[in-house]
Amino acid sequence: MISEEDWQDAQLLWDYQQMHHEPRPCSVGIGLGSHDLGVADTTVDLFRRGMMPLIVFTGATSRTTQDRMPRGEAEHYRDRAMELGVPADAVLVEPRARNTGQNITLSRTLLEERGIDVSSVLLVSKPYEERRAYGTAQKMWPGIEFLCASTPMTLPQYVASIQDARLVIDMLVGSLQRLLIYPAQGFIITQDVPIAVTEAYERLVCRGFTSRLASGGPINSERNGSSQRNSHD
Repeated sequence: MISEEDWQDAQLLWDYQQMHHEPRPCSVGIGLGSHDLGVADTTVDLFRRGMMPLIVFTGATSRTTQDRMPRGEAEHYRDRAMELGVPADAVLVEPRARNTGQNITLSRTLLEERGIDVSSVLLVSKPYEERRAYGTAQKMWPGIEFLCASTPMTLPQYVASIQDARLVIDMLVGSLQRLLIYPAQGFIITQDVPIAVTEAYERLVCRGFTSRLASGGPINSERNGSSQRNSHD
């Protein structure tokens, strides 16, 4: 059972992940690969609105996508963009990235190899991954302006789209944990996390929403993590 208190705590984590950046035209848009095809749809919508002249879809496969996207997340995202009418020459595919850091570094390399000048990037991710995407990009690609975007939706709407409420809360908990432990490991920049959010995270962990925690990571947010796997999950 998921209690009302669980939902309240999950809402705090969900709200914190929303960075509320106002989209504006950028040099390129980068759609971060995942199980959520909505990332591709939102990237296409932003492209149609003139927010970028070029899209990079990045991602190989992970344990959550190997069955649904056997040719790789980026390839399936490109297929979706083509279905929605995006010109083929407006999409680049980076097919090797297996974590968020590689999404950024390998996309950067691809763009540099193509001789594409980049001063700003619109990052498109799952709704509960905006801050991780932003923190990773700031760490891995300094000197670039980053804006974050995701599919505009509420937590109940996202739960309905995934059809697994407990999994969604587990993913929210895992995402928050990574924001807490990854700065010390050099994966992302440090971001201010309000006390109310860390307390909600700790309550959810104590109530068993732990399937997406990085192995060896802290249960209590004040403890330091050991070596972690930087993954899409």
